[in-house]
Amino acid sequence: MIIEMEVPNYSRDHGLQMKWENGAIIEARIEGNSTVIQANKPGLISLARLLLTLVNDEVPKGHHWHLDESNALEEGSQGLIIEKI
Repeated sequence: MIIEMEVPNYSRDHGLQMKWENGAIIEARIEGNSTVIQANKPGLISLARLLLTLVNDEVPKGHHWHLDESNALEEGSQGLIIEKI
């Protein structure tokens, strides 16, 4: 399978830019010692785009995505931080 998508560029002026698929649903919760992330197809594509955005060589180490229920995740979700090292 081949999926093509546009990945936003990083710029020092605007930082990281989020781009979401319409209808994206993403939930995160803790079960015991595990973090469970559940998402529908648009949500998984959106998460993939976030990860690919961090891959850009222009993105400095330490830049991250902070996702929570007020920013991308469904109500009741645990917060997630995805950081480039």
